[in-house]
Amino acid sequence: MQRFTGVVKHLIIINVLFFIAKQGLGLDSFALYFPETEHFQPYQIITHMFMHGNLMHILFNMFALWMFGSAVESVWGSKKFLAFYLMAGLGAALFTIGIDYYQYLNSTDTFYYSAMLGASGAIMGVLVAFGMLFPNAELMLLFFPVPVKAKYFIPVIVGMDIFSGLTGVSIFSPSNTAYWAHVGGALTGLLLVLYFRKTQFDNNRWN
Repeated sequence: MQRFTGVVKHLIIINVLFFIAKQGLGLDSFALYFPETEHFQPYQIITHMFMHGNLMHILFNMFALWMFGSAVESVWGSKKFLAFYLMAGLGAALFTIGIDYYQYLNSTDTFYYSAMLGASGAIMGVLVAFGMLFPNAELMLLFFPVPVKAKYFIPVIVGMDIFSGLTGVSIFSPSNTAYWAHVGGALTGLLLVLYFRKTQFDNNRWN
């Protein structure tokens, strides 16, 4: 069983508090809206990653954050992990906005958008970091209970998100999943880990 590390524990607490507040107060303005709408506010680029739509949404994301995030934080330390997590979530948001703008500018019909919320983009970045730190760790999906090494498992997960984003066909996930946020978070996570390695951006700089 993976232990709870400090930042992961506090991130889970914050997400749970936001979820409870959402049930009573709504807090719809904290989700991320397309910038061309009247509902968009700049702070949503950060707040959206602490919002969740329903109980299963937050349970699944927090379980993944605990399972993979604690392992990554135990290697990197708290400050480096927190910075990475927030940057992955930010990258997921900006990537999604970029895709939305592309569709908006090239749409011949009325452009449809839906508000985005959830920690999934940041967690996908953490998942990529986990795979690069522990490539031979064996993982498995609930619906495919066969152990697969992380270095094979994670690219398949990202590939399924790309396929679903391009085709609109859901694979083992709800149809309202923010596929491009997953891809953006994964891509940001990959680039950050490569940057850390190239510049030897080690833990001592975060102490």
